[in-house]
Amino acid sequence: MLKNLFSITGRYRILHQTWFAFFLTFVCWFNFAPFATTIGKELHLAPEQIKTLAICNLALTIPARLIIGMLLDRFGPKITYSILLMFAAVPCLATALSQDFNQLVISRLLMGIVGSGFVVGIRMVAEWFPPKEMGIAQGIYGGWGNFGAFGAEFALPILAVATGAFGGGGSNWRLAIALTGIISAIYGVIYYNSVQDTPKGKIYKKPKKNGALEVTSIKSFWAMIVSNFGLIFALGLLAWRLEQKNIHFLTLSQMYIAWACLAGLFAYQSYKAYEVNRELLIGKRTYAPAQRYQFGQVAILEFTYITNFGSELAAVSMLPAFFEKTFGLEHVVAGMIAATYPFLNLISRPTGGLISDKFGSRKWTMTIVCGGIGVGYLMTHFINSSWPLPLAIAATMFAAYFAQAGCGATYGIVPLIKKEATGQIAGNVGAYGNFGGVVYLTIFSLTDAATLFSTMGLTAFVCAFMCAFFLKEPQGSFATDENELPESETQQSAVLIED
Repeated sequence: MLKNLFSITGRYRILHQTWFAFFLTFVCWFNFAPFATTIGKELHLAPEQIKTLAICNLALTIPARLIIGMLLDRFGPKITYSILLMFAAVPCLATALSQDFNQLVISRLLMGIVGSGFVVGIRMVAEWFPPKEMGIAQGIYGGWGNFGAFGAEFALPILAVATGAFGGGGSNWRLAIALTGIISAIYGVIYYNSVQDTPKGKIYKKPKKNGALEVTSIKSFWAMIVSNFGLIFALGLLAWRLEQKNIHFLTLSQMYIAWACLAGLFAYQSYKAYEVNRELLIGKRTYAPAQRYQFGQVAILEFTYITNFGSELAAVSMLPAFFEKTFGLEHVVAGMIAATYPFLNLISRPTGGLISDKFGSRKWTMTIVCGGIGVGYLMTHFINSSWPLPLAIAATMFAAYFAQAGCGATYGIVPLIKKEATGQIAGNVGAYGNFGGVVYLTIFSLTDAATLFSTMGLTAFVCAFMCAFFLKEPQGSFATDENELPESETQQSAVLIED
């Protein structure tokens, strides 16, 4: 694959167009972080409010990734991604026009929907590349798309200062943020008119039932219910944070109303899950071994994504302010230095996927990478103003490499679980990345950077243990070409066989 990587024909053209779509959604999603302190000063925000905005930026991505996953499996990635790219203009312009904290909360909550775009490309890439190249293809898609966070943190401050100087001085952060949404919307139109959901002659498989994920055992059904509750819990945590002192976006009564609505949403989710899986639960349907998969394996991948992508979200959101305050840097310089973390996505996520392809075991790749994440964040725990700045940057880049490689390794497995439900499974796993981001940033908002780094490091070690003892190797992980297999073998290669 690597020798044809820069081709602009066939499946490689689709890969490049799709990672660039993801790149733009990430530029939009992270366009607030490099201006956090500047916006805080201009709009007179308290430090707790700025930290809360970072949490808001992640929150609605949790339900959005689940919803987008279902829409994706039903309508295909072409339409889904195009609409999402065009929608990005709405929260970008809303942020650019915001005049107070409450308006920023609403705009950043809406921006969280844009962060769900990652799920769409997972299915698109899975349709165009065979299982044996899934790790590297998904790694390139995810890594080069994630580079959008670097684009936001490195380029947007320069753009803001340049346009501010042209307009009479200062930092024109409003124009910089607005432009990201406008460019994204234009590309949404281009993407719709230039890609296809599948290669010619290949049928786009859709789940037989919509509204919830179809599972293949009663045990998996209850595991899915517990998983859904975890995501609702993260949203409840956000509602609690928005009620706390120095925030006051919600009153106590409004927080309870939000919790009641979330309880209702959980009940509705559980009902839809029952409705989709009713025949299984009442004993009227069983699945052949080749059609089964364990939701418990999905749950482990959710945990790995908390560990890698959840920590990346937290780090990217807080590192600009961390470097600015720890080393007394200007916000533009601090933003550029912090951008070294997402910069590594260019190589770390693809190499994580490539190692998953070449190592011969996706399970042990995942285990080793999680251990590396733990070591990396425990190193960053000790960073303080007495450290030489280059050493502090090196430590964060070490943690960044393993966190991002872990993302590539995770999504080297996700599309191999159940092909026709890839969107929903990717949505669940992706949503837990945001769950991790919300929880980690909530911890950061209540404590400090050292506590955040140590928490992320210890969590990674627990995850490595779980992978070593409970993660199973997917069947058909290294098939040469899925399209050459008979249908029965294709189904078997796309599932994790259940005991």
